[in-house]
Amino acid sequence: MAKLKVGDTAPNFTLKNAQGKAVSLSDYTNKQAVVLYFYPKDNTPGCTAQACSFRDQYEDFKDVGAEVIGVSSDSSDSHEKFEEEHRLPFVLLSDNGGKLRKQYGVPSTLGLLPGRVTYVIDKSGIVRHIFNSQMKATQHVEEALTTLKKLS
Repeated sequence: MAKLKVGDTAPNFTLKNAQGKAVSLSDYTNKQAVVLYFYPKDNTPGCTAQACSFRDQYEDFKDVGAEVIGVSSDSSDSHEKFEEEHRLPFVLLSDNGGKLRKQYGVPSTLGLLPGRVTYVIDKSGIVRHIFNSQMKATQHVEEALTTLKKLS
């Protein structure tokens, strides 16, 4: 699939969370906005800072009617440990083989490192904002909140 653009309908997906439960984008459609963020790997410095930043502002996302979902290729076991260690209140999904990453058109950095891209998807399932920055991990939170506040 071609790279997603603002205004496109976000592709539906079903992936397993840290507890092995299936989670689909359609679970949220017509109910609440979703901040879908792709990150390279659990327990790396940038990814930990990003996850903790989303955690620290999670109530702000709830206040604007949005759910946060993190996606990486790590296993459910890895996600479960990452969630517990950092007390993450949101869902982490396991994208084994990077199929969803490809479907959303998330680029890799230098052809090696899985990209860090955040999609703000409104409750109708339309992509409203895309932020791509490998190095500015915590800015993904600001970008997403700013967009959600404009939508509400």
